[in-house]
Amino acid sequence: MVNYIWAALAIIGIVYAMFNGTMEEVNQALFSSAQEAVTLVIGLVSILIFWLGLMRIAEKAGILSLLAMVFKPFITRLFPEIPKDHPAMGYILSNFIANLFGLGNAATPMGIKAMEEMKKLSKSNHASRSMITFLVINTSSLTLIPTTVIAIRMQYESTAPTEIVGTTIIATFFTTIVAIMVDRLFHYRRERKNKK
Repeated sequence: MVNYIWAALAIIGIVYAMFNGTMEEVNQALFSSAQEAVTLVIGLVSILIFWLGLMRIAEKAGILSLLAMVFKPFITRLFPEIPKDHPAMGYILSNFIANLFGLGNAATPMGIKAMEEMKKLSKSNHASRSMITFLVINTSSLTLIPTTVIAIRMQYESTAPTEIVGTTIIATFFTTIVAIMVDRLFHYRRERKNKK
């Protein structure tokens, strides 16, 4: 559906430019934007590769395993219906750790695998409590180091591209707490409704 919306917006813009007599400006904007997009992507790729490499080093050094051990008690309380040694737990932990380091592209495959594993545990066609909790936490912007945003700021020659880290940590803390509280509130409301 989103593809159709974007296509419709592009067609409306081009038709409007033809009738308005601004087709030359549209062509210039199109080609300059395409060139800028390619430059931006190349800059982003190099920085994301750097951070993914650091993540790989952290994994080989056992830092990610240590983080997983630190977060495991918290994660098992958030997802009580998933057995502690189930593969879904590993994928959830990997997804959260990748998101904490701002590696959304690396976190997405782990998130999809986590959802697939949780779907296997679920006996119905509806989203389970764990699936909803996982989605809510991921939506709450779980990030400590926003590497993609830092990369974009570096690409556009920001004087202090990492100055957003502090506000990101504060925002993450509050949004995650609120997301968990809202998730639990709606879960208990559903439980009470089902008991009546």
